[in-house]
Amino acid sequence: LGRGALMTIKLTVYSSVFGTIFAFACGVGRLSENYLIKALSVSLIEIFRGTSLLVQLFWLFFALPVVGKLLGINLQLSPIIAGTLALSLNIGAYGAEVVRGALQAVPPSQLEAAKALDFSPRQTLWRISVPQAIPEMMPSFGNLAIQNLKDTALVSLIGLADLAFRAEQLRLLTQESATIYTLLLFMYFGMALVLTALMKLLERYTSRWRAGRS
Repeated sequence: LGRGALMTIKLTVYSSVFGTIFAFACGVGRLSENYLIKALSVSLIEIFRGTSLLVQLFWLFFALPVVGKLLGINLQLSPIIAGTLALSLNIGAYGAEVVRGALQAVPPSQLEAAKALDFSPRQTLWRISVPQAIPEMMPSFGNLAIQNLKDTALVSLIGLADLAFRAEQLRLLTQESATIYTLLLFMYFGMALVLTALMKLLERYTSRWRAGRS
């Protein structure tokens, strides 16, 4: 189970990092004045929020290679890449709405002041809006990170040897279903507690960082 837990942790970290990048890209893109960028961002958000994570995972792992074959391109993904990509896109789509909401919550007076100082839209975004919005995003991002950890169990269905996959192998070997699944439950709970504590620390850090900039 130790190796499975390590794989689950790696998958959670990878997908959380890439999901955050995707969330910022789509969240900012949704507020863009460029119609194409806004339309693309909205489309990606709605597709990955409106479809099942399990279906997304199966599509990337099983259907995408078929599409690639028709196009004459090798699009076969390894289980860890398919799992990371599916989790990243899914959590990123939900995170994008968090980013959008936090950016829109910045007081209009701040934006007017930036305009009066002749800041460009990009300068206003990165120097005014984002620093104030990040602390507001952290509680929701913490919840998404916990959800992402729990969702990693789905990757066992494409053969990735995560914690759930290893637990099932051990159950089949020992036939101790109650013991194995109880242990699995507490292992996920323990990892969730650690992740929650880390996100709380990050939340406090960003709050102090914003206070220091004020």
